[in-house]
Amino acid sequence: MDLGIRGKVAMVAAGSKGLGRAAALALAAEGCAVSVCGRGGEALAAVRAELEARGVPALGVVADVAKAEDLARWHQATAVALGPVQILVTNTGGPKAAGFSGLSDDDWAAGVDSTLMNVVRLTRLVLPGMRAAQWGRIVHITSLVAKQPTPLLTISSTLRAGLSGLTRTLALEAAADGITVNAVLPGHVMTDRQVHLAEVRSVAEGITTDEYYARTAAAIPAARLGKPEEIGTVIAFLCGQPASYLTGQSLLVDGGLVQGTF
Repeated sequence: MDLGIRGKVAMVAAGSKGLGRAAALALAAEGCAVSVCGRGGEALAAVRAELEARGVPALGVVADVAKAEDLARWHQATAVALGPVQILVTNTGGPKAAGFSGLSDDDWAAGVDSTLMNVVRLTRLVLPGMRAAQWGRIVHITSLVAKQPTPLLTISSTLRAGLSGLTRTLALEAAADGITVNAVLPGHVMTDRQVHLAEVRSVAEGITTDEYYARTAAAIPAARLGKPEEIGTVIAFLCGQPASYLTGQSLLVDGGLVQGTF
């Protein structure tokens, strides 16, 4: 399917690895010019080469999504190199994994900056241009814990649920300007974050990581963990013209794991 977004300029946060990289590559496959940010120069260079190999203009900027000045610098560099931003994919590696009693004020503050305020700041940067163009796509990569909280991910569970509220409220505000705002809530997907959580959980429960993965897969109706590209494909669809009447949604992509009706 041609999603009708060839030539659009996309920014993908934390796009050098994992789900961000998958989203960037999926958008490049649709002909978008793609700008990614990340904290590691080597990983950024590698994904930029992958993007350019797909025949699209690409940019990689070293930036920490938790820092407002880095986000502003990345947005400015993208506008200069590629043009006005028409697609934004927000993303982050995730805050500290711990139960409530194991979290300090500093942990909470860091989580707010990296998981919530990065979304607010990036959206604030791109929204005026999207409104002027009367077209835009904003997709937040969050997590299934927005709908099914877990004690090990106390900060993430709290803030991801808040992002679902932000997704809905901004969608209501921006719809008349031709802008859609949606969130993708991945389940267990094989990324560096998943590996880290597997290590934390297996140690806490006294099992091996192989046992953890086997148990996790057995609990998923699809009977396996997801692949990053399966999330990237959904994100690209939400950015496309065929999805122009779909907004304000927090879409689970979890192999059927979360079984609530809403």
